[in-house]
Amino acid sequence: MQPTNTLLFGHPKGLLYLFFAELWERFSFYGMRALLTLYMTKELLFTDQMSFGIYAAYMSLVYVTPVIGGFVADRILGYRKAIVLGGILMAIGHVLLTIQTPVFFYGSLAIIIVGNGFFKPNISSFVGALYPKDSSRRDAGFTIFYMGINIGGAVAPMLCGWVALTYGWHFGFVLAGIGMLTGLLVFRRGLQKEVFGTHGLPPNNAKSTPGKFGLSSRQWVVITAVLAVPPMALLVKLYMYEHVLVWLLTGILIGILVYIYRTSDAMERSRLLVVVYFTLLASAFWAVFEQGGSSLTLFADRNVRLAGLSAAQTNSINSGFIMFLAIPFSMLWTYLNRYNRNIGSAYKFGIGLLLTGLAFVVFAASANHADADAQTPMFYLVAGYFVLTVGEMFLSPIGLSKATELSPAKYISFVMGVWFTSSFYGHFFAGKIAGMTGVSDSGDCLFCDGIWSRIIHWITGLNHDATLSRGEAFTQLYAYVSVYAVIGVSTLALGILALALAPFVKGRMKGVK
Repeated sequence: MQPTNTLLFGHPKGLLYLFFAELWERFSFYGMRALLTLYMTKELLFTDQMSFGIYAAYMSLVYVTPVIGGFVADRILGYRKAIVLGGILMAIGHVLLTIQTPVFFYGSLAIIIVGNGFFKPNISSFVGALYPKDSSRRDAGFTIFYMGINIGGAVAPMLCGWVALTYGWHFGFVLAGIGMLTGLLVFRRGLQKEVFGTHGLPPNNAKSTPGKFGLSSRQWVVITAVLAVPPMALLVKLYMYEHVLVWLLTGILIGILVYIYRTSDAMERSRLLVVVYFTLLASAFWAVFEQGGSSLTLFADRNVRLAGLSAAQTNSINSGFIMFLAIPFSMLWTYLNRYNRNIGSAYKFGIGLLLTGLAFVVFAASANHADADAQTPMFYLVAGYFVLTVGEMFLSPIGLSKATELSPAKYISFVMGVWFTSSFYGHFFAGKIAGMTGVSDSGDCLFCDGIWSRIIHWITGLNHDATLSRGEAFTQLYAYVSVYAVIGVSTLALGILALALAPFVKGRMKGVK
């Protein structure tokens, strides 16, 4: 049943506590994310390629473990215990990052990966559980929840970046860990106040009595989580073999989804296929969007005239815009629903991809106004992030909402985990894209011939051969903006295709908007 007390314009009171718990969890996550690539290149002295590879492997695994964490919550732990377990592990991981040895570096990342698998899908599923499936406020509620994510994401890079640069990298990581502990305390307070009603409890068939070796299934979950840390650390360290994990995960996902498909009724099957379609589109979106934590951060560090910000702090721009846009978008969806004029989710995905492509065209176009030192105006970075943020508002919170609404009732957390694999695949390909921005020692160029070279020149005003004669800074600038131009135009094309398919997809959603 839904709690009777309401808050935030008629939304369940439990949303407030989940909002702040997620805000602080994302503070820890985005604080560390803003520091990680710069920490590896500046402090650990890793090469760009190695840093991009480790970052991509870490971020990919962060979003694949929710598949398992969602499944475990559905069958054994319930949302509440899964969130608490995940939060504890993530707090430990952030604090251990302060110990500068290879074992602790990779081990800390692995602990955060495992913890995120329990926390991330289940707090999002918890939000969905607070609303009836046919509630007109569901999309608005997820948009408000998404604002909490991005308040944390906006504040964290500013504070953690400043602390890291002023007092040392390790203090920045400690501050991120404090954020995670704060989120846990907020969630525990919500449990004590019983604002969640009967939602999020372990399933009725979950056994808490002793089983093998006198341990309950829940205790075995904790033991398995600890044992999963070394393999995860190895996967991050051996990032160059991540494609093996991609193929393995894809095979497992297909197998489980086929099982769910075969055991579902006709309506659930149709809707499940739409979730898979949205996940594929979101994978493309995240592959482009997540340049923000890797190549765009180094682009800002090397080729942007930053005014009053460090490169790490530019990670706040996107989240800062969402702080101001989330409530207006939430009100917009509610207003359009009231008059039955809201556009369908399939159309929103297409619009989101169009805006994402346009954002990277803006980033690429900054090269037209580069100075003699290959430094571009910060205006283009801010403007590009604004367009990217508006595109994100059309896609990511809507996907969160629809993943719960379109899921078969028995598998909501697992399907939410499937939705988060879009970020796994996205980060995997984001690493490949970021790797393209590196300057080759041989001077080779990926897009020097054919139609792409003409498109790049039209958008950026730069020619590859001409930039070689202007020095290393311009060569690096061309490496960044040429890739941004290509992925920008490609994403625009994907957005057009998604809009063309939207009427068909809308019909497959069987009444879900």
